[in-house]
Amino acid sequence: MKIIINSNFKSQENAIVQLVNRFFEEGDLIVKGSRNIIKSNFLAEEKVNIKFFQKPGFLKSIIYSFFRSTKAKRSYDYANYLIANSIQTPQPIAYLEERNGFGLLGDSFYISQQIDYDFTIRELIHNPLFPNRDTILEQFAEFTFKMHEANVNFLDHSPGNTLIIDKGNNLYAFYLIDLNRMKFEKLSIEDRMDNFKKMWLSRSMIKVVAKRYAELINQPEEKIYAILLEKTLQFKRKITKKKYLKRKIGKK
Repeated sequence: MKIIINSNFKSQENAIVQLVNRFFEEGDLIVKGSRNIIKSNFLAEEKVNIKFFQKPGFLKSIIYSFFRSTKAKRSYDYANYLIANSIQTPQPIAYLEERNGFGLLGDSFYISQQIDYDFTIRELIHNPLFPNRDTILEQFAEFTFKMHEANVNFLDHSPGNTLIIDKGNNLYAFYLIDLNRMKFEKLSIEDRMDNFKKMWLSRSMIKVVAKRYAELINQPEEKIYAILLEKTLQFKRKITKKKYLKRKIGKK
């Protein structure tokens, strides 16, 4: 098993390995997907998050083994990049990869700090009367702008992938999670607005985000609003069409 551990946690290597070895018997289940499972557990007295990536199929196993970084490694590396650029994400602790005798990837694990958060953007979408909604959206725009300025194109920038902590006094902290799909590139205004499309923002939310982002990037508010609105509507139409076709096919 390949084991890479953050230098701050090197002295706890044995405990980290034990967490992985006992993953299926211990810990509190957070998410159980078809291929990935997330649990929380304790590393000494610190609560941690353990994400399990199931062994990929044969073809993908070859790709991840020899041509592309694994999801666990990308999660770890991207978290370190974000933190180095002052973009908050749960502290990366370690990643572990099982390999067979031919060097092919088996199961893998990513371990990070557990964040006890207050809410996500999803709650703001579903509740137009959410307390301090506009202030939170303005600060979310600032957080995303900072991410874009660091050349981060977060491909899974969606409502549940930014954890928000209420710090009091109208201040909020934002933490990115589910990091393994990112590109690092210089982003045009079109690219930046396209990166918001999966947030599923309403028109009123788009107006708040566009206004603050326009101020930060020194562009006309009307221009940013128009681009962001169109990107959002295109995405919503695409998803709605896919759902419609899926229902039609399901009835046949």
